Amino acid sequence: MNIDANDDVIRIIQNSYFKFSKGQKAIAQFIIDHYDKAAFMTASKIGQTVDVSESTVVRFATALGFDGYPELQKSLQVMIKNKLTTVQRISLEEDQDDSDEFIKKVLKNEVASLKNYLEELDQERLEKAADMVFNAKKIYILGMRVSYTLALYLGFYLDVILDNVKVLNSGSNSLFEQIVRISEDDLFIIISYPRYSRQSMDAVNFVKDRNAKILAITDTESSPFYALSDIALLGKSNMVSFVDSLVTPMAVINSLIMSVGIREKDDVVHYFDILENAWDRYSIYKKPLEEDN
Repeated sequence: MNIDANDDVIRIIQNSYFKFSKGQKAIAQFIIDHYDKAAFMTASKIGQTVDVSESTVVRFATALGFDGYPELQKSLQVMIKNKLTTVQRISLEEDQDDSDEFIKKVLKNEVASLKNYLEELDQERLEKAADMVFNAKKIYILGMRVSYTLALYLGFYLDVILDNVKVLNSGSNSLFEQIVRISEDDLFIIISYPRYSRQSMDAVNFVKDRNAKILAITDTESSPFYALSDIALLGKSNMVSFVDSLVTPMAVINSLIMSVGIREKDDVVHYFDILENAWDRYSIYKKPLEEDN
């Protein structure tokens, strides 16, 4: 494409409006007025909505400088990813006439996201991230709101492998007090997906001023955490529901855990052997053949 994907697509459309044909102006006006819905509509669907042909929608995209309609759609999604409210997400789902088909669409989207992650997996970048984990004197992990679940998961497994891990209490008002001792020898892992938390950004800026290393787990290069991090692990996840998808982010985190765990395989086996004995001794888990009382 000839334009930057991070540009405001609406502004570009508005600036080009005068040169469009009648049909293209109808498309432009629809996108300007309903960009939140247009970002998740096919070219055919937009054409039906404004009464033009699918090919007219495709030509509209190329007239803006995109290689095709999918590129325009992706740019719209990038633009709105941090703006779309939960109410708007729900309203998108109200357009679905068949709930069964909608659920299948969501699941297919999850599978596609995972395939995309597999195809674009940068093994060298992953190994560098694992190096940062191993070389850190102390590791701080932060995830706000729904990302707190991911932070707890990552912290649980890294804490088994290492002994210098701290998951920050994101629900507390004492976030800065928890990281006030962070130094250049430490690693700060930030997990953040749209809608990006302002408090997460404040924390990252704070630790950056303290010269600590920053590892970001986020969605795309347009994420505000990408440029601030020393290294970023990306797991793109398209929004098609009011429920935030954790499938691809979890795959990214599992990849990091495995990269770290493989290097400490003997220690991991030893620690889990101790844990298995403790779980059995204190009846943490129900035994397979144990009958219910």
